[in-house]
Amino acid sequence: MTSDDRLVSERFPRSSAYHPEWVTAGVSGAANSLWLTEWLAEAMDLRPGMRVLDLGCGRGASSIFLHREFGARVWATDLWFSPTERLRRIRDAGAGDGVFPIHADARSLPFADEFFDAVVSIDSFPYYGTDDLYLGYLARFVRPGGAIGIAGSALTRDIDGQVPEHLRDWWEPSLSCLHSAQWWRRHWERGGVVRVERADTLADGWRYWLDWQRAVAPDNRVEIDALTADQGDYLGHVRVVGRRREDVVLDEPITSVPVRYSRQPLLRD
Repeated sequence: MTSDDRLVSERFPRSSAYHPEWVTAGVSGAANSLWLTEWLAEAMDLRPGMRVLDLGCGRGASSIFLHREFGARVWATDLWFSPTERLRRIRDAGAGDGVFPIHADARSLPFADEFFDAVVSIDSFPYYGTDDLYLGYLARFVRPGGAIGIAGSALTRDIDGQVPEHLRDWWEPSLSCLHSAQWWRRHWERGGVVRVERADTLADGWRYWLDWQRAVAPDNRVEIDALTADQGDYLGHVRVVGRRREDVVLDEPITSVPVRYSRQPLLRD
């Protein structure tokens, strides 16, 4: 296999146009962010000029992809990775006029209500989005009728009881945030904030997960062995797309509770 053949996939023609060295230089997670972004975009109506929040964007490859491929203006927002390093990657890609690096916590976003036309989150949402109240919080930042879409490494079906034996060497407590497409559909529909338009599992997603690990972390035998043994029984890629309901009024966020102190006797006589 030549250098130019690495990370080429007929399933992801847009992503395959990007140089493998550029893609791997921006690695920030266990999945190929361009493949996942391309797959998610197939279920979203992304158009030139749209304001898009790329939440948990890592080092910004997905944000650059969204701008270059769909003409969106993207706010590349992440907590863990340097916005300065992200800006250099953005400028080197010629995307400085349409991708804006932001350092922020997903639970404390610095944006105005209804500022975005769409929100995307690639391989990061489970780390904060399983909170029952989070989707209602996030939906404030997208206009009514705007879309929220997530894609990432996940479960093809939820684990009931003990973790399967072939996954135990790889599994750790933090992975309990991984869920199936069906779980996410129920989770989002229950709050009544969005209409879920898509919740599905990528065909052969475990193979793409495995291909990525072999490309960027060939020494990660524990994860590679788990994926190889699992063969997609539990591990894969999931995407969910919902649209903010226009007939639902969101609760105002509580930032403080005003009270007045009234002095009272401490003990009974």
